[in-house]
Amino acid sequence: MVKGLGLFSATAIVMGSMIGSGIFIVPAEMSRTLGSPALLIAAWLLTAFMTLVGALSYGELAAMMPKAGGQYVYLREALGPVWGFLYGWTLFLVIQTGTIAAVAVAFGKFLGVFAPGISQQHWIAHWGQGSVGLNTANLVAIVVILFLSWLNTQGVKLGAAVQNIFTSAKVLALLGVIAVGLVARNAAAIHANFGAAFWANAGWKAQHAVRVGSNGPEALVGVFTVLAVVQVGSLFSSDAWNNVTFTAGEITNPKRNLPLSLALGTGVVLALYIGCNLVYLSVLPLGAIATAPQDRVATAVMQVAFGPAGAKLMAAAILISTFGCVNGLLLAGARVYYAMSCDGLFFAATGRLDARSGAPRNALWLQCLWACLLCLSGQYGNLLDYVIFAVLLFYVLTIIGLFRLRKTRPEAPRPYRAFGYPLLPGFYIVIAAFICGVLLRYKPQYTWPGVGIVLLGLPVYALWRRRFV
Repeated sequence: MVKGLGLFSATAIVMGSMIGSGIFIVPAEMSRTLGSPALLIAAWLLTAFMTLVGALSYGELAAMMPKAGGQYVYLREALGPVWGFLYGWTLFLVIQTGTIAAVAVAFGKFLGVFAPGISQQHWIAHWGQGSVGLNTANLVAIVVILFLSWLNTQGVKLGAAVQNIFTSAKVLALLGVIAVGLVARNAAAIHANFGAAFWANAGWKAQHAVRVGSNGPEALVGVFTVLAVVQVGSLFSSDAWNNVTFTAGEITNPKRNLPLSLALGTGVVLALYIGCNLVYLSVLPLGAIATAPQDRVATAVMQVAFGPAGAKLMAAAILISTFGCVNGLLLAGARVYYAMSCDGLFFAATGRLDARSGAPRNALWLQCLWACLLCLSGQYGNLLDYVIFAVLLFYVLTIIGLFRLRKTRPEAPRPYRAFGYPLLPGFYIVIAAFICGVLLRYKPQYTWPGVGIVLLGLPVYALWRRRFV
């Protein structure tokens, strides 16, 4: 593979893959569940802690094994090939491709702000009574996925250049939201959110109503449980930071640049996210955040500052953000399927590199095809909900692998050692396990289907090994 990614490009992949459209939207749902400005900030601080600890822990594994495939390789080496396969299987089937489809369709929806003919209600071909078919919004999404997949087949340097440009633009967009919020501060909102109501529902024994199913009953739970429930929004708005590890085979001086890019990228993005939430609370009362039209909190803030033109400014920022996010996800994901193929655990064609560009061309096009089909299915949003638990589970397993490798390979070169080991990685495992348990109990409609998708990989792995090994 071509060593075409320096520190800036690697950091841009971390940041660009993390920043999609979530930070502009998920605070609304979180506010409805929490009912407390203090707990909203606490939820994002918990997310920041977990993401930073996870990234710093992965830094040791990345510097120790700077190979294409990243997290797949760590699971394979620490826990065995079946765990690596289950991760790669879930990544291809849902996690990476489902995220690509969802973010690309979000690009299409927000492009409709400038071109009203682009909408999920404008059908070109429609099958059945559901959302399966081709409309103008997912047509745009498919065109974006096709274009960016082709662009990345031209070589990692071109893909990285696009990533650098759009990541820089979306960081500036987030800084712009923060700057606008500082200028458009609302005295009434500040008094409502940071006055006596700041600690509402935030006591140690506070009880919250959490909806158990999509239309099911509500259960009264404690403050720690409700913080775990809302991590569905904040943790996975901050997800995909691990994608840079997939590209390790193309990073210059990976033993230094991989851990550093993980620390820098996650640190900057999480600081921006916390800053955005403070701005939201400075401009809008919590009730207005919770009831923002279509959950578009950032758009509501921009409308306070600029009136109707604010919606278009925010739509432009989200177009930049989603386009760059799709590029980063496409670039990184194909490297996992390439690594799996080299191990005989994926289609042989995806293990070939293009002779001219050095890119995993076939892996990119296969990923592109499946993501486009998910766009047509209309089910990418549900699929992402289903794998929330699985994503967190694989993070836990990977950090458990860090502990295992310390024991089984004590003499292996470790240019960087996980910060705070074993205390901080241990805290991560405990907190993430608690969140997983809460989600299994209170969000079964999201968690158990995800478990099923992962477990379905076991017979597939057995068949694959029997056929090709």
